[in-house]
Amino acid sequence: MSKKPVQRVKHVPQRTCVGCREVLPKRRMIRIVRAAEGVQVDPTSKLAGRGAYLHDRRECWERGLKGALANALKATLTSDERAKLEEFMNTLPQDAEGAGMRE
Repeated sequence: MSKKPVQRVKHVPQRTCVGCREVLPKRRMIRIVRAAEGVQVDPTSKLAGRGAYLHDRRECWERGLKGALANALKATLTSDERAKLEEFMNTLPQDAEGAGMRE
Protein backbone atom coordinates (compact mmCIF):
# COMPACT_ATOMS: atom_id res chain seq x y z
CA MET A 1 0.00 0.00 0.00
CA SER A 2 1.53 3.31 -1.09
CA LYS A 3 0.90 6.61 0.59
CA LYS A 4 -0.56 9.46 -1.40
CA PRO A 5 1.66 12.55 -1.58
CA VAL A 6 0.48 15.33 0.72
CA GLN A 7 -0.53 18.51 -1.09
CA ARG A 8 1.16 21.42 0.66
CA VAL A 9 -0.62 24.74 0.79
CA LYS A 10 1.81 27.52 -0.04
CA HIS A 11 2.07 30.12 2.71
CA VAL A 12 1.11 33.61 1.52
CA PRO A 13 2.45 36.41 3.75
CA GLN A 14 -0.27 38.85 4.84
CA ARG A 15 0.20 42.55 5.60
CA THR A 16 -2.11 45.28 6.92
CA CYS A 17 -2.62 48.56 5.09
CA VAL A 18 -1.89 51.41 7.52
CA GLY A 19 -4.45 53.59 5.70
CA CYS A 20 -7.57 51.40 5.90
CA ARG A 21 -6.40 48.52 8.17
CA GLU A 22 -7.41 45.88 5.58
CA VAL A 23 -5.32 42.70 5.50
CA LEU A 24 -4.16 41.56 2.05
CA PRO A 25 -1.37 39.46 0.55
CA LYS A 26 1.99 41.21 0.81
CA ARG A 27 2.54 41.25 -2.97
CA ARG A 28 -0.59 43.35 -3.54
CA MET A 29 0.66 46.15 -1.27
CA ILE A 30 3.21 48.94 -1.68
CA ARG A 31 5.96 49.01 0.95
CA ILE A 32 7.29 52.25 2.41
CA VAL A 33 10.54 51.89 4.32
CA ARG A 34 12.38 53.99 6.88
CA ALA A 35 16.05 53.44 6.14
CA ALA A 36 19.24 55.32 6.97
CA GLU A 37 18.69 57.44 3.83
CA GLY A 38 15.20 58.43 5.00
CA VAL A 39 11.65 57.37 4.23
CA GLN A 40 11.10 56.10 0.70
CA VAL A 41 8.91 53.85 -1.44
CA ASP A 42 10.35 50.33 -1.71
CA PRO A 43 9.17 48.81 -5.01
CA THR A 44 11.19 45.60 -4.49
CA SER A 45 10.09 45.10 -0.85
CA LYS A 46 13.67 44.09 -0.07
CA LEU A 47 15.29 47.25 1.29
CA ALA A 48 16.59 47.06 4.85
CA GLY A 49 14.72 49.11 7.41
CA ARG A 50 11.40 49.42 9.17
CA GLY A 51 8.55 49.03 6.72
CA ALA A 52 4.86 49.82 6.46
CA TYR A 53 2.37 48.85 3.76
CA LEU A 54 -0.31 50.76 1.85
CA HIS A 55 -2.77 49.83 -0.91
CA ASP A 56 -2.28 51.28 -4.37
CA ARG A 57 -5.30 53.54 -3.75
CA ARG A 58 -5.03 57.28 -3.19
CA GLU A 59 -7.61 57.12 -0.42
CA CYS A 60 -5.33 54.90 1.69
CA TRP A 61 -2.29 57.06 0.92
CA GLU A 62 -4.12 60.22 1.99
CA ARG A 63 -5.12 58.63 5.29
CA GLY A 64 -1.65 57.20 5.78
CA LEU A 65 0.07 60.53 5.18
CA LYS A 66 -2.13 62.19 7.81
CA GLY A 67 -0.21 60.35 10.51
CA ALA A 68 -0.75 56.61 10.42
CA LEU A 69 2.29 56.05 8.19
CA ALA A 70 4.63 58.10 10.39
CA ASN A 71 3.32 56.23 13.44
CA ALA A 72 3.85 52.82 11.79
CA LEU A 73 7.40 53.77 10.76
CA LYS A 74 8.09 55.26 14.21
CA ALA A 75 9.45 58.40 12.58
CA THR A 76 8.40 61.93 11.78
CA LEU A 77 8.18 62.64 8.08
CA THR A 78 10.21 65.61 6.89
CA SER A 79 8.65 67.97 4.35
CA ASP A 80 10.98 66.58 1.65
CA GLU A 81 9.99 62.95 2.42
CA ARG A 82 6.31 63.92 2.53
CA ALA A 83 6.67 65.66 -0.86
CA LYS A 84 8.27 62.53 -2.40
CA LEU A 85 5.50 60.31 -1.05
CA GLU A 86 2.80 62.71 -2.26
CA GLU A 87 4.46 62.78 -5.69
CA PHE A 88 4.31 58.96 -5.80
CA MET A 89 0.69 59.07 -4.57
CA ASN A 90 -0.23 61.37 -7.48
CA THR A 91 0.99 58.74 -9.96
CA LEU A 92 -1.53 56.23 -8.60
CA PRO A 93 -4.81 55.86 -10.50
CA GLN A 94 -7.91 57.48 -9.08
CA ASP A 95 -9.83 55.04 -6.95
CA ALA A 96 -12.16 53.06 -9.18
CA GLU A 97 -12.40 49.99 -6.97
CA GLY A 98 -12.40 51.90 -3.67
CA ALA A 99 -15.69 53.67 -4.42
CA GLY A 100 -17.66 50.42 -4.36
CA MET A 101 -16.20 49.30 -1.05
CA ARG A 102 -17.87 52.01 1.08
CA GLU A 103 -21.30 50.47 1.50
